[in-house]
Amino acid sequence: MIVGDIHQPQAAGLPQAIADALTQALAAKPEHKEAGQYLLQGDTLYMNVMQFATQLPQEKRAELHRDYLDIQVLLEGEERIHYGLNGSARECDVWNEEGDYQLCDAIEGEQTLTLKPGMFAVFMPGEPHKPGCHEREEHIIRKVVIKLHRSATDI
Repeated sequence: MIVGDIHQPQAAGLPQAIADALTQALAAKPEHKEAGQYLLQGDTLYMNVMQFATQLPQEKRAELHRDYLDIQVLLEGEERIHYGLNGSARECDVWNEEGDYQLCDAIEGEQTLTLKPGMFAVFMPGEPHKPGCHEREEHIIRKVVIKLHRSATDI
């Protein structure tokens, strides 16, 4: 996992392919788009613009991916993301090949990150993450999740 600020992405030490994907997605102005999926480079790079209510972490399940990196950028609100290292997902469902995801009930050694507007978190394939959480009260967040296929990177 890598965390940073969209106003200083170079400070996060992003590999060039991830930095380029972030730049291209932000240039498409996701903050002005309706919720939905937007192709940037076909299946290699696309973004999902979302708006939803946060939930308590125990009400959510973790997700992980094999083929895509998730670059999660918070546009509005505050969000807690629970996450773990590659291989730390536990009590998982069968892999969904078509959707490139697996849902899991637990993350061994779970950590927590708080995102504020303008911050991003990059989750590599295999890293479980549970986005859209809050600790005390529900609120609406707006975010964009940039999906970069691993074939476009050197990981």
